Amino acid sequence: MTKSELIERLVDQYDDLTQRDVELAVRLLLDRMIDHMAEGGRVEIRGFGSFSVHHRPARHGRNPKTGESVEIPPKYVSHFKPGKELRERVNLAVAD
Repeated sequence: MTKSELIERLVDQYDDLTQRDVELAVRLLLDRMIDHMAEGGRVEIRGFGSFSVHHRPARHGRNPKTGESVEIPPKYVSHFKPGKELRERVNLAVAD
């Protein structure tokens, strides 16, 4: 599901909300989550999961085309860990 599909479904489900209001709410929510993670914070949504930032140290890698050794710089990556309710609901839906 894309962000625009999420907005569309919410507008269809809640007749009293306008497209503009839903777009604003979704954008603000995602912006706040991104801002908090950019500061090194963790975002937890109970029943859904948690988003955090992990550090990957510098390492040596190989260019698959040439086989040449390449230095890969350190970086921070986002990480998602699904919550218990999400895992259970996905497992039940996929199993059916």
